[in-house]
Amino acid sequence: MDVFLTGGSGSTGGTVIRRLVADGHTVHALARSASAAKTVTAAGAQPIPGDLTDLGPTAGTPAWLSVLAEVDAVVHAAAHMEFWGPDQLFVDRNLVPTRALYQAAVAAHVKRFVLLSAASVSTGDNHAVTVNEDSPIGKPNIAYSRVKLRTEQELLALPHGETALVVLRPPFIWGPNMANLQGFVDSVEAGRFSWIDGGQHKVDFCHVENLAHAITLAATRGEHGLVCYITDDDPRPAREFFVPLLATRGVDVSKAGSFPRALASPVATLLETVAKARRSTTPPPITHWIVSFMGRDRVYDITRARTRLGYRPVITVEEGLRRLAEA
Repeated sequence: MDVFLTGGSGSTGGTVIRRLVADGHTVHALARSASAAKTVTAAGAQPIPGDLTDLGPTAGTPAWLSVLAEVDAVVHAAAHMEFWGPDQLFVDRNLVPTRALYQAAVAAHVKRFVLLSAASVSTGDNHAVTVNEDSPIGKPNIAYSRVKLRTEQELLALPHGETALVVLRPPFIWGPNMANLQGFVDSVEAGRFSWIDGGQHKVDFCHVENLAHAITLAATRGEHGLVCYITDDDPRPAREFFVPLLATRGVDVSKAGSFPRALASPVATLLETVAKARRSTTPPPITHWIVSFMGRDRVYDITRARTRLGYRPVITVEEGLRRLAEA
C-alpha cells in the first residue's frame, strides 16, 4: 500500500512512518523544509516537498497534490497544537488545509483518509466518567478542541465519493520526544505545576506506538464514517501516571502542591479572563483544559476500535515507561 502522510517530521508522524514501513507499506511524507525532508527520509519515507499552507483559501493547486493520484491512503497527522489561542487561529491553520486536503483526496479517488483528531473534542461541559463515540459531546473548552470537532463534523458532511473517512481520537499522547511531555517538564521547572485534588482522578492516555498501530489499521481496513477513541486501555489516577512519567525526565512531582477542583475552576476562569484581556500569547498556569484533564475522572471506551479495527495496544504503560527511562 502507498500512503501519503502529513506531520511526518513530528514525533507522532515519525513513529507512524516507521510502523507503516515495517508493515511493508510505502510512505510519501509531506516535508516543508530540507530539515523535515531529512527527518522523514531517516524514518523511511519518501519526502514530498510542500507545505499545508499551500492549501489556503486563496492558494492555487500545489504541485505536490499530484501524489494523491498514486496513493491508496492519506494519513493526516499534522496540526497546529496549542492549549491556548483564538478559534480563528486553529480554523486557519488546521481546519482550512484539512478540508482542502480531504477534498483533494476525494477528487483523486484515494481509498481511505485517516484524520487524526483528539479525545479532547469531548472535554468540556460533558462530565461523564466513561465516554464512547455515541456519548453526547458537549462543548469543548479550548479552541484547539472546538476546531478539531468542527473539522470532524465538516468533513463527515462533505461528499466522499470512493474515499472512506476514518477519524481517530487519542487522548494525551506520550512517548519519546513528545512535545507535550516537554511542556509538562517546563511547567514543573518554572514552578507552574500543581495537582488538582491531589492527582487522584483517573486519566486516559495513548502511547505513540499504540497510536501508530491504530493508524495503520485505520488506513488498511477502516470504513467510511468510522470514529474511534484510541487509548492504552489502562486508565489510572493522574498521580500514578505522571509521577513515573516525569521521573523518566529527571523531574520529581511527587511533592508538588495541589488545588481542590472547587477552587481550581473559578481560579482558571479568573486567570483566563485576565490573560485574554491582556491578549497574552501564553496560557495562565491554571486553565479550564487542565481542570478538565486532571480534575475529574475521564475514561474512553475503546470497544469500537477493538471490534471495528481489531485494535489492541501493542505496548503497555510499564514497557513505555521503561523505554523512556532507558532512553
